[in-house]
Amino acid sequence: MKQLCNVALEAAHSRGATYADIRIIETKNENIQTRNGRVANFDQAESLGAGIRVIANGAWGFASTSKVNKEDIARTAAIAVEIALASAMLKKDDIQLTKEKTYVDFWQTPFVIDPFAVNKDEKLELLFKIDAILRKDKAIRQAFCGMGFKKEHQYLATSEGSFIEQILLRSGAGYSVTAVGNGDNQVRSFPSSFGGQYCTMGYELINSLHLVDNAERIRKEAVALLKAPVCPSGKKDLILGGSQLALQIHESTGHPTELDRVLGMEESFAGRSFLTQEKFGKLKYGSDIVNLVADGTVPGGLATVGYDDDAVRAQRWHLVHNGIFCGYQTTRELAGKNAENKSNGCCRADGFSRIPMTRNNNISLMPGAWELDDLIRDTKDGIYMDFNKSWSIDQMRLNFQFGCEIGWEIKNGKKTRLVKHPNYQGITPEFWNSCDAICNDKHWVLWGVPNCGKGEPMQTAEMSHGCSPTRFRNVNVGVR
Repeated sequence: MKQLCNVALEAAHSRGATYADIRIIETKNENIQTRNGRVANFDQAESLGAGIRVIANGAWGFASTSKVNKEDIARTAAIAVEIALASAMLKKDDIQLTKEKTYVDFWQTPFVIDPFAVNKDEKLELLFKIDAILRKDKAIRQAFCGMGFKKEHQYLATSEGSFIEQILLRSGAGYSVTAVGNGDNQVRSFPSSFGGQYCTMGYELINSLHLVDNAERIRKEAVALLKAPVCPSGKKDLILGGSQLALQIHESTGHPTELDRVLGMEESFAGRSFLTQEKFGKLKYGSDIVNLVADGTVPGGLATVGYDDDAVRAQRWHLVHNGIFCGYQTTRELAGKNAENKSNGCCRADGFSRIPMTRNNNISLMPGAWELDDLIRDTKDGIYMDFNKSWSIDQMRLNFQFGCEIGWEIKNGKKTRLVKHPNYQGITPEFWNSCDAICNDKHWVLWGVPNCGKGEPMQTAEMSHGCSPTRFRNVNVGVR
């Protein structure tokens, strides 16, 4: 592979590129789903290809090929240079990459059990066992169970001298049920919404999720929600469970700290950000206990790698420290436009055929000191919500509204009746400044987000957000 990488770098240099990199990626995917006692999908796919990125005359060029041989690699590199030269005719400024060390290294996701070595019958047996439990009540009209695995073998070489080989492995599983009755339908999911829990681990993750043990509870909750009252409306204290809080972090902290969004490079597709550069180091983003950390090294994170697609080593840094906004997510191209003037390793692409761009890293709310039971006892009039059902946030990542699958009223320190259609709304800085209690590390979970969309053409990226149940004071809930 190193020889093929050198072919690309030499071909780009000979045609006038001042910088070049090549990513050769071999990908293997397996996805299995059951629905109502039958196999709904059993998909296995493999791909191999190369993406070549160059700077020529101060502009980017990118081209890719699924034919990984010397001739096609050289031809693709030449096309990338041609695209760069054409793009340079419309450039405003030259691309300037911040300086980085060069690396020759190998990195691999730690795992115990290779999921691709586990027999398909064993996987299906587990899914069917869960399915049978979920459908024991006639009110359950649909039961969906699934698991998915992905392995990427990557080679990254740059004209600066880096040559990095990485093997990245991801596993995940989950299920959901739909209950119908009383003129209503309700959905419950486990371990999280929209497909379940995903981590960079092997099949040992599936064994750790207690999928069978929770199936009866999830079925009963779905049926109970059909008769549950609608979430009351008004200003109340809000405790968010980890699954929902992970999406809150993603939408109101992750995306607005992407520096390309701040600079307007995502404006036409997915909006900008209220975290403009004059607020850096000054804005009181949250209360004093709010510490939000980006971390490309945290074990199990979907964005945990050895190096990003700029050949920058993975790292950890604060986005918000003791409530103060103090960090962006950057790449080598954009880091020079920020006071930090250094990439923190947030450059990634969706496979070999897409150009790398700024993407969310793993971002987590650091744990506090509370036990969950004590936090509930300390809450007089509130709602506990979890498991996302819907979300909406404006183009500046300020005004938002989220709906959840399930909620419970809290009255005078006790978790009381179940409520359906729980939802809440807020304005990002006001919401995070209302945070007054965070549960401890015993309740902290790193939740995987495998389906983040961004860019034109659309790219999908994966990342994780760690958190524990957290309280926010005087929030608008039950909005109708």
